[in-house]
Amino acid sequence: MLSIVRVSLVALLALFAVPRSVAHAQIAPKVTAIRATRLIIGDGTQLDNPVVIVTGETITRVGPASKVTIPKGATIIDLSGHTLLPGLIDCHTHITSYDADGGDMSVLKETAAHQGVYGTVNAKKTIDAGFTTIRDVGATHFADVAVRDLIAKGVIPGPRLYVAGPSLGIIGGHADVNGWSPDLNLPGTGVMVTGVDEVRRQIRTNVKFGADHIKLTATGGILSSGDAVTASAFTDEELRAAVQEATKLGRKVAAHAHGADGLLAAVNAGVASIEHGSLIDDRGIAAMKAHGTYLVPTLIILEDIIHRGAENGTPQYAIDKAKAIEIERNQRLRAAYQQGVKFAFGTDATSDIHGRNGQEFALMVKILGATPMDAITTATKNASELIGIGDKTGTIVAGKWADIIAVEGNPLEDVRKLETVAFVMKGGVTMKDARAKK
Repeated sequence: MLSIVRVSLVALLALFAVPRSVAHAQIAPKVTAIRATRLIIGDGTQLDNPVVIVTGETITRVGPASKVTIPKGATIIDLSGHTLLPGLIDCHTHITSYDADGGDMSVLKETAAHQGVYGTVNAKKTIDAGFTTIRDVGATHFADVAVRDLIAKGVIPGPRLYVAGPSLGIIGGHADVNGWSPDLNLPGTGVMVTGVDEVRRQIRTNVKFGADHIKLTATGGILSSGDAVTASAFTDEELRAAVQEATKLGRKVAAHAHGADGLLAAVNAGVASIEHGSLIDDRGIAAMKAHGTYLVPTLIILEDIIHRGAENGTPQYAIDKAKAIEIERNQRLRAAYQQGVKFAFGTDATSDIHGRNGQEFALMVKILGATPMDAITTATKNASELIGIGDKTGTIVAGKWADIIAVEGNPLEDVRKLETVAFVMKGGVTMKDARAKK
């Protein structure tokens, strides 16, 4: 009797079994062929009349149309008249912020819920602007971790996020909220730490709750009250401990630094990048070149504070700080760029800069003297290497993620073309196609 039942079960399973060839066809990854007028590969080179073959989430072939055979059955995306580029990378954002123009007061008015909503809205703006990857450098409540994870799960649209959690600052420094009664227990825009033990503990805490990298505020800032942009923050021992602890845990350190002395101390401690770098001097330039440290210039944020701050409600103290360093900032960053410090693209996107990230390119050309191609490279190859994902993205070559964007015309002739992105693909999935609206 058992043998009869066994035979019957086998026969029933065979009846409903899917032939191997059919099963394979069902799970075969989608193949897409993208045609365009030109391709900026992301490493400083370009290709005319390209064809890019995408299989599933990955780029599988790149070459001129004359040498690439489009597979039978492939979906063809014709972007004639457009330039293809790697998905752009912004190395300095605050994706969960909006009210940053209010200086450091937003933490007194808002909750984690606000930041989650802001992050959802800002992530959509960012991916639509052609930025398929961003490095976020500071958020309270670990809201950036939540946004990162929900994007990765497909719950909300947005770029790939690499996040820091709360930044580390000193009491009275850039990440603190100053000028109020000492009887009030006020939150900071980061976490205040004093001494090597507290630095190490907070880095371990950030990593525990999902941080991909660590952010330190090594000098005073523009939007913080009660501190000078030239003021150094951490001791040398604290900086070294931060880098040692982060490195031990497989994380890099980004250091906010405007003033020359604090910048130099952070570079000598071994941070991976200097954020802003406004008042870098010859010592800092030499040290950054020797250590291979990246500089992320965030030009647009200062421009916005100076020229749009009053109408946006930016505190007057912040506008005054920005104006005081504008000319020197431009001169010193240009000197650093022209003398060979490695630059990676970053905007300090807050408020309505989210979605306007591409405006940074024109400022890099104007202020730094960069060529359009070199400015693009800071947001592709250089940015991917700073984050540590250069083997996965940053250039359009076979084997990397299919993160691809397109702009109409030629951004090498007019870099402002990068401010209006027509097509966005992330991981082989089309996230935006402006042609559908025509």
